[in-house]
Amino acid sequence: MTAVVRCDELRKSYGELRAVDGVSFEVREGEIFGMIGPNGAGKTTLMECVEGLRVRDSGTVEVLGLDPERHTREVRERTGLQLQSSALPSRIKVGEALELFASFYRRPADWRAVLARLGLTEKASSYVEKLSGGQRQRVFIALALINNPEVVFVDEITTGLDPQARLAVWDVIRDIRDQGSTVFMTTHFMEEAERLCDRVAIVDKGRIVALDTVPGLIGSLDARSRVSFALDGAATAPADRLRALPEVAGVEEAEGRVVVRGSGDRFAQQVMAVLAEADLTVRDFRSEQPSLEDVFLSLTGRRMREAA
Repeated sequence: MTAVVRCDELRKSYGELRAVDGVSFEVREGEIFGMIGPNGAGKTTLMECVEGLRVRDSGTVEVLGLDPERHTREVRERTGLQLQSSALPSRIKVGEALELFASFYRRPADWRAVLARLGLTEKASSYVEKLSGGQRQRVFIALALINNPEVVFVDEITTGLDPQARLAVWDVIRDIRDQGSTVFMTTHFMEEAERLCDRVAIVDKGRIVALDTVPGLIGSLDARSRVSFALDGAATAPADRLRALPEVAGVEEAEGRVVVRGSGDRFAQQVMAVLAEADLTVRDFRSEQPSLEDVFLSLTGRRMREAA
């Protein structure tokens, strides 16, 4: 598969701080490529070096076969940028902003069609500052799409949004990919990367510590799934029978809950079958799968929220 972004030994420092420390990776055509890590991990600096917004200290960067520092105009014509912090004049209307940005490019898209694609047609005459947070984010995405880009960069696109607006933006990101563009995104939300990205690079302290598909990253842990539950009354868990199951790796009881760890496609079903055979009534039965958070913890020794 063709690589549309290539980085080799990319470095960027600010004094003694190594914000990007020898990073190498490729982004493939037609994928949603995610870069995840806590605030301060170096994600934004790395992306801005790739976009040509910051001058790298060393290493090579190619976007669509071009060096963004040397071929800035050509790269701008073929890529779209949605920055972590974006702003427009306070009294500009949505349609005015799109028309203005369209004038910057040699072959822009029809801005009205872009608004329609993002569900913003009826907001064309509204002031951007009067829109909701989710609507403003869609406006900034529309500005990034106004030149029909081959690659779209989005940086921390859902930070500060409510859950409903976040889900709406996720649909937009998927649509951008489905319409033929490659998406390179950063986020510090693990669930966002799990739900959206074809491949994910985990960044910590300026380095990529892992890169693979989400299932590949989680599978590399050889981590156990777990189910947990509480029992009614004075009932006790059939721990010996649970431990006898080939899928079960361990059973623990703590703070009124029973936690069973194991693996296999039928792990949870086998646990429930044992409880049913024992005629036990359980409360608050939960099944949890390994996640990117577990991968991050395994690689760095701390959880994402502790690193942020």
